[in-house]
This record gives sequence, C-alpha cells and structure tokens, in this order.
Amino acid sequence: MSSLTRSEAIERARLIAVDSYAISLDLRDDAFTSRTVVEFRGLTPGASTFAEVKGAPAVHAKLNGADVPVVDGRVVLDDLAAQNRLEAEFTAPYAPSGEGILRFVDPADGATYLYGQAPLDDAQRMFVCFDQPDLKAPMTLTVQVPPQWTVRANAPLAASAPGRWEFAQTPPLSTYLFSFIAGPWHLLEREHDGIPLALLCRRSLAPALDADAEELFGATAAAFDRYHALFGVRYPFAKYDQAFVPEFSGGAVENPALVNYREEFLFRAGATDSDRHRRAVVMAHEMAHMWFGNLVTLRWWDDVWLNESFAELMGWRVAAETGRHPTAAADFAIWRERWGYLADERPSTHPVAPEGVADTAVAFQNFDGISYAKGAAALRQLAVHLGDDVFLAGLRRYFERYRFANASLADFLAVIGGAAGQDLTGWAELWLRSTGANTLRAVASRGAGGLLVEQSGRPLRPHALTVAAFASDGSVQRTAFVLEGSSTTVPGVAAAPAGTVLLLNAGDETYAKIRFDQFSRAALPAVLPDLDDPVARAVIWTAVIDAVRDGELAPPEFQALLVAALPGERQEGVFDEVMAFARDALARRGLIPYEVLADVCTSALSAAAPGTPRRLATERVLSTVADVPRLRAWLGGGAAGGVDDADLRWALLLRLSALGAAPPEEIAAEEARDPSAKGAERAVACRAARPDPQAKAAAWHALVHDPNPRVAVTNAEAFWQPGQGALTDAYAERYFADLPAMLSGRYLLAALRVARLAFPVLSPRALAPAEAMLARTDLDPLVRREIADGADELRRWV
Repeated sequence: MSSLTRSEAIERARLIAVDSYAISLDLRDDAFTSRTVVEFRGLTPGASTFAEVKGAPAVHAKLNGADVPVVDGRVVLDDLAAQNRLEAEFTAPYAPSGEGILRFVDPADGATYLYGQAPLDDAQRMFVCFDQPDLKAPMTLTVQVPPQWTVRANAPLAASAPGRWEFAQTPPLSTYLFSFIAGPWHLLEREHDGIPLALLCRRSLAPALDADAEELFGATAAAFDRYHALFGVRYPFAKYDQAFVPEFSGGAVENPALVNYREEFLFRAGATDSDRHRRAVVMAHEMAHMWFGNLVTLRWWDDVWLNESFAELMGWRVAAETGRHPTAAADFAIWRERWGYLADERPSTHPVAPEGVADTAVAFQNFDGISYAKGAAALRQLAVHLGDDVFLAGLRRYFERYRFANASLADFLAVIGGAAGQDLTGWAELWLRSTGANTLRAVASRGAGGLLVEQSGRPLRPHALTVAAFASDGSVQRTAFVLEGSSTTVPGVAAAPAGTVLLLNAGDETYAKIRFDQFSRAALPAVLPDLDDPVARAVIWTAVIDAVRDGELAPPEFQALLVAALPGERQEGVFDEVMAFARDALARRGLIPYEVLADVCTSALSAAAPGTPRRLATERVLSTVADVPRLRAWLGGGAAGGVDDADLRWALLLRLSALGAAPPEEIAAEEARDPSAKGAERAVACRAARPDPQAKAAAWHALVHDPNPRVAVTNAEAFWQPGQGALTDAYAERYFADLPAMLSGRYLLAALRVARLAFPVLSPRALAPAEAMLARTDLDPLVRREIADGADELRRWV
C-alpha cells in the first residue's frame, strides 16, 4: 500500500468533512476485531474518494448501506451523498513492531498489556478512517476486554460493565492522535486545578511508580500552572493520564489526555539528577503538545515543526521556570541544540519548515534534530527578536483563532506578525525555509576598541545575542548586540585583559556555531574550571566539540581541556555529553586514550559523595571506559558481586563483554538475577558486544530480521565495538545488502533507527560500497538518506 500523498490529502479535504467516528474494539482474543461507523459530509455530491485501512487480511465495508470494495488498503467510496455513513469491520493480528495495537506479555508475572499507536498514518491499523491530520472529528470509543482489565483512552469513561468500557466523545481530533491502553495496569489518581490526573504502569513496575508518584504528580501540576499562565488558555481536554508502556519505540507520544512514555522513565534503581530533570523536560514537552498539535494541529506534515519545535521550546522553558530544574537551559544547549547542529551539517538536512513533503513516508524522515532542536532554537531567537511579551501574546491569538482546527506556517506567521505589527515572511525565509547553521567567529585584538564578530554560512541571518567576557578572577562583563550581515563591531569588548574568555552567544539566545578568538582559546583551560554560569559552560563545550568535529581543534588540545576542566563540572548533563563525545567520537577511533577518560572520571568521583546522584552519574560514565581489572574489582567477580544498582551492573557487564572478558554464562547469570524486560534487553546487548564470531552472527541476524524493534535496536547499538575490526569488518559490506531487509516490515521510525545504528561507522571499508549505492538512480529515498548520512560521518573521521 502506498503512502497518502499531499495532493491526495488536499483533494480529499476538498471533497469531504468528517463529522464523527464511532469505534468499537474487541480485544479479548489473540487477534482484535475493529468496527467503525464514520459519519461524513460530501462537499461535492457525486464525487469519489477513499478511506484507509492497513494490516487487515479482509475488510467488510458499506457506504450508505451498500457494500464497497477495498483495494490495496483503500476503501473505495464512489457517488458520495451530501450526508454519508461508512461502516467497516475487520479482524487483524496485534502488531509486534510498535505500530497499530501492540501486545506485550510481562515476563515478570505473565500479565498481558495492550496499547494503540497511531502516528503518523497508523490509526488505519486500528480502525478504518480518513487518515490525514486536517480531517479532524470527534471520536467515541467502546472497548471489550477481559473483566479484570483497566482501559484508558482519549476521553473520560462514560459507562462501564465488567469487560466493557464506553468512553465519552472527544473534541475534534486528528486520527493520528487516537490512542488507548488496556490491561491490568497499576493506577494512581489525583486532581489538580479541576483536572483529573492519573499515572499508570505495569503491575510489576508498581514500586518504581509509587516511589516517584509525588514527584511526577508535582511536576505535572507545576507544568499545568505555568502553561496556563504563559498561554492564557486552559488545558483543553477533560483529564490527563500519563502511562509508562512497555517496548515503546520512541521516547513519548502526545496523545490527547493519554500521554505514553517509554518505561525507562521509571527508575528501577538509582537515578541521577540528570535522569529526573530530563524526564521532567519530556513531561513538559508532551504537555505542551496539548496546545501545539492537539488543540491546534498542523494541516499537513510539512509543518511538523508547528508541533515539535514549539513543544521542544516550551518543554525546556517550563522545566526551568517551574523552579524544579533551573539549569535545564544548559542541558538544552549541549544535548538538544547540538543534536540540531549535527543534523544540519548532514546531507539529509532540510529546512525547519520544508516545502513539498510529498507523502507520509517522507514526513517520517523529518522527526529529527531539525524539526525539534533547530526549530526550538529558531523560535527562541524569534522571541528575543520580538520580545517575549509580544511572542506570547501572538501565541494566545493563535490558540484562540485555530482552536480545534488546523494551521500552517502561513497562518502562524500571520497571527504572530499581527501581534508584533511586523511582516515575518522574510524572517521565516531565513530561519525556517533555509538550511545550515551560521558560524560566528570572534576576531579579538587585545587593547583594540571593539570586538569584531564575523558571520559565515548561507544565508546570513540576523542574530540578537550576548557576548560575555569571563575573566580568570571571576568577573563577568556582558554586552548584548545584534549581528546583521557578514560582520559587526561590538564596542569596548575587545579591551578585556589577557586570561579572559570572550564567549559569543553566552546566553544561548541564537542558533549558530561559535568559534573563539586565539586569546580566548588559550585562556579556556584556566577560566573554564571555575566558571559559575552553567549555560556558558554548556555553550563553551558545545563550541569546542564542534571545532573538533570540523577539524579546527586537534584531539590533543581537546584532551588537555578535558583533563583541566571536566572533573569539576557541576552539571551532570554537560559532563555526560562531553564524555560521550570523547568516548564515542574520539576514544573508540583511537584519537585519545580510554585511560584518559577513566582518569577524568576518577578525578570527578573524588568530588562526589558516596550514595549521591552525582556519584552515580560519574560511575555510569566510568563503567563505559574503565579497563578490565577495575571493572572486575568493581563488579565483584560475578553475579554475587557488590554493586546493587541493576542498571550500573549491566553497564559494567556490557563493557566487560565488549572487551572479551564476560563469558556467556556470566551474562546468563546476570539475566537470571534481573528477570525483567529491561534485564532481557541488556543481556541481548552484552551478547551482541562480545568479540565472538557466533555472537556477532546472531546479533546481525537479529538486527536485520527480528520483528521486535527493541531487540533489533539493542543489537544494532551494541554490535560495533572498538578493537573488533578483524571480526566485524566483513559486516561493513554486508550492511548494504541487508539494509532493505532492516527497513522492511518494521515500524518506520524504529526501522530507520536500526539502519542508522547499524551503519559501520568504524570501518573505512564501508565507504566504497556506500558511494556505489549512492550512485544508483533507483535508490529508495529512505535508504539514500541513511546511507548518505552514515557515509558523511565516516568520511569526516577517516
């Protein structure tokens, strides 16, 4: 079945308006049965159109009482009346790959759980529908399940009997936002400001949810209060459930009134401050979608940014402004915004708001660092440009004008521009319709009358930002300025004394790559360790990492700064990201020694008290870089060792496995010690990491063929290990032959992630077959994107 095209969606929206869906799901058997009644108007009586269905072996459908055919997943609807009734029924298997209705059996207690996944065009796997975002309609849902189960959906419960759950009608929703969960869920309930709240998870994870319930409910309540204050528009749905669901392919999804999260956000053992802070950001991100995406929905998938860029921006902002995670801005700079920079320099880069997204398959590719992080940074620069009050006033008008309707880039610009009294078309062309990041370079001359700032890259954009002079004595001078065109001079700044770091974009106000003048670069090892500003430290490390990637800073100089400044880093997120780059980009390619990274962690441990989140965060990083004697002494020599934290034990064992120091029986013993779904997944990783031909063959077969996306992703993550080239180089060429199979029959986002992780980025032997494949004219666009990006990364390091 082909994906719905943009032109087809435009034509269908011209022909029909959907009034309601009545959906009935029978979930009591090994396959599910779906019955749907769709009431819709024909805006051009006599015209023809179609509805959609996927994954059903046979579908019985009627239009206005007469049987209609189903051809290649499309329900043929001819001779439309002014008022129409579509009735459809099918029975289909549960999905093993994370699309449609997923069925999970808990290995801990044998309990069965189900949940529905609709994005982007998978609602049609659950019910026959007009599966495009601008045909919104109210929905009613009835679900039949075993009598001991609990069911939650997008609307509150209206009536129930044992095994039968009937839900109230929703406001108008896009089909991709339909969802439900069913099973013997552990349920906690509260209320805040008149909004019923609920948290749900598997029964076997109840202790983890109970332990964090007050924190989770508190973060939810604080975020609601902040959004109400910022937006001036109350939460638009009747209740707010948050469910932690098993084998979830993404991080979280913003279903109205029923947000789903991956279970990793429930902490089984110890948790760092960074773990909690990033969970709070994701919670705030998904809540922002209740306005950006659910109340006002994109018209077509070229405006994914209208959902994701705004949710990204507001999630980080609200996490900080509720007072619970005041340093969230630093984490955004080095983690999420750097994700945007990476995506923007790859061959697959695209505008934040691209034109011509032809179909839903193409749209799937754009859920990336551009649509999330770059878009969020561009919107933050717009708020700086307009003033925050004007920006928020425009958002309030936007919500009011398009309440439970659809909007596009043009609609957004008209409303925000109207509030600002400005035509924002030119701004959008520079920031949303173009690709690439500008590079801002300080050209300082000590004792001169000003700091020359140069901008490169195309197009040149206007940047409102701050330059800060951080002196070695702890004093700080900040100067706000606007850069337009190729260069500007900031008066008075360059007169700073020697030993001072001049930092452009010190408040991370804009989206641009930063380069230091020669004096600041020399001063970094002395100034950075004692710099108190967490955002400035994050911006500095981001700039340093980027300079290494671009070949402007040699690994030995980076290593010297790492040793001088990172052990004292107070921000866990910054420490983690810098060490991850040092390990994954440099150490595993032999550009800096693993021993240096272990020494940095050891130095950092001296400042972290036993039992604290900071110490756990440092131990986790150390577990990925330590040598065998230290790992063995730490783990305690086997399954009876002294480390209690299950996640840390698995991290230690994964490193030992990659070094060839963990035999299969030790992995099996650890899996028996941790008989959870997470334990089974970590055992898969350990086996895939082992330098053993049979282990590699099994891992490769799983990442290519296993229908479970989590199993495939885990094998792909662990397969390529440093020092195993003699064993794995043969797979560098095999990758290209097996890539179509990796993508076939899987939930698309998960399939793309497998292909990305499995690319042989450590093997120069992959370049020639990659170039040969890219030279083909018949290459599928999805395959081309993954090959081009992987080859670009490999070429950079080679």
